[in-house]
Amino acid sequence: MLGVLVEKQHTVPDTYPLSLNSLTSGCNQKTARSPVMNVSEDEVLTTIDGLKRLSLIIEGSSSRVPRFEHNVNRVLGVPSQSVALLATLFLRGPQTAAELRANSARLHSFADISSVESFLDELAANDPPRVVKLSRTPGERESRWAHLLCGEVSVSDVPLRESPGGESFSLSEFEALKSEQKRLAHEVTQLRAMVRRMASELGMTFDESSSDA
Repeated sequence: MLGVLVEKQHTVPDTYPLSLNSLTSGCNQKTARSPVMNVSEDEVLTTIDGLKRLSLIIEGSSSRVPRFEHNVNRVLGVPSQSVALLATLFLRGPQTAAELRANSARLHSFADISSVESFLDELAANDPPRVVKLSRTPGERESRWAHLLCGEVSVSDVPLRESPGGESFSLSEFEALKSEQKRLAHEVTQLRAMVRRMASELGMTFDESSSDA
């Protein structure tokens, strides 16, 4: 959700801050997303409430329709270049420095891959660290980076890339639904973990009972 707000701030500035409807549509966008989500407005509101308590999301008061904007720069204390990289990791999952440079181009134009790596190294050196460089898996030429706002990440948690020459297997409708349910449950778990982690860093209490209601 934070990634969507950062993205839309740059790509559709005329409609930013976003309404609940626009934010939900951005979360459910089919392109430039990994994983693709299918969340309801109620689920978005629940997450907004948690992030508002951490000051990561601010609700505007100058419009009859509630509008929301991110506050990542101030809360995390990182520059706009780092916010662009974090947002791209939120939206697309673990990526190499080269992929991050290409995929974040609409949010910030990095001069070269070395510049991307420099900001990633700074994020990794933060206390607590915001990103981690993953070990290369078989077949990978470059290491991928992952964000840590939802907690620690292990290589086993990261989806393997599909082999270019690999076979494509079709799932039954039932299997597809189970896969979708598992993916969405994992996404919700990650969002809750991020809220808990940020609450702990800010010395705040996160009431999970309200998010389960």
